[in-house]
Amino acid sequence: MAQNSAEPVGSVEVPASEHGRGFPPFNTETFVSQLLWLALIFLALYLLMSRIALPRVGSILEARRQRIKDDLAEAQRFKDASDAAIAAHEKALAEARARAQTLANETRAKATAAAEARRKEVDAKLRARITEAEKAIAGTRSAALANVRSIAGEAAAAIVERLTGIAPATEEVGQAVSNAIKR
Repeated sequence: MAQNSAEPVGSVEVPASEHGRGFPPFNTETFVSQLLWLALIFLALYLLMSRIALPRVGSILEARRQRIKDDLAEAQRFKDASDAAIAAHEKALAEARARAQTLANETRAKATAAAEARRKEVDAKLRARITEAEKAIAGTRSAALANVRSIAGEAAAAIVERLTGIAPATEEVGQAVSNAIKR
């Protein structure tokens, strides 16, 4: 059969002689011996703690304190080295930028000088071509003017002949055209 867990399983009987004695630590008959044992155990525990346990704990704490101090010193050393490396990197980067800027300026100056030289060369060629063209135009103009005189003389002679029916003299026509062109 299953038993209910709330029912008592058994009972402990205390003899009647021990009921009236009270709480044992406050028993006045054993009070002095309890104080003596308390003092001896306290002294033994104090000596055990002060001679064995506390020095071990103190050495562990000191070792830990020293390890933390060493780790902090090493971290500071690494930080200083890192800062120095960063500063060196920044300096090298600044120098590289300055060199690149100088090189770019030099290249730009060379390209500008080359472009200016090329421009001057092209300008000189263009001036030479313009001079040649002006000479050709002047020659063509002179030839055209010479042709104009002869064409004007022929036209004037043809007009006079048609109007009057008489052919004028070539010298007179040439002189009249020259006078008309001078005006």
